[in-house]
Amino acid sequence: MALENGTKSDLELDSKYGQIKAKLVKQLPLALRWLALIATTTAAIGMGLNKQSKTSVVAIVGTQPISQTFTAKFQQTPAFVYFVAANAVASFYNIMLVLLRPFFKGRENALWVHILDLVIMVIVATGAAATTSMAELGKDGNVHARWNPICDKFSAFCLHGGMALISSFVGTLDLFLLNIHSLVSLHRSVQGQQPVDPSV
Repeated sequence: MALENGTKSDLELDSKYGQIKAKLVKQLPLALRWLALIATTTAAIGMGLNKQSKTSVVAIVGTQPISQTFTAKFQQTPAFVYFVAANAVASFYNIMLVLLRPFFKGRENALWVHILDLVIMVIVATGAAATTSMAELGKDGNVHARWNPICDKFSAFCLHGGMALISSFVGTLDLFLLNIHSLVSLHRSVQGQQPVDPSV
């Protein structure tokens, strides 16, 4: 009798554990999408508001110093402009999918969501890659081309840009995991193991 009760309680625990696990797996796509939304929005805003001005003495006439104000802002570099646009588009796409989630049910919609997720992931990844290249140039310069680094003069601009870049890579990783999840779900639905649940 005690053995039967022990087996019964073990089965109940396994059943409860299975239910909790199923709920967590079901909520995983939505959690990943929210994380991607937060990361890409942070990256777009962080780089979009990134600006630093610095006044330096450029010449001295007699005893009078002549100063000039230099400003570093994201609009001066096409890679940074693309970065802001890519992350803004990804943010808009993710917020629309979160808001319109009830309308994206069924295998056909899941396939389109998966394809669009791939496109958005590539856009964000290329924006982050282009910005990384320019960030490295700004930090270290290029001795062969005689391009001087600027991060020693505009440290706040480089710091904020680096934080936006990290946020964008986090968003790219979230989108990548979301794509893997939707691909596995689509594969299982084709195999007839479970109904498809689009990653929204």
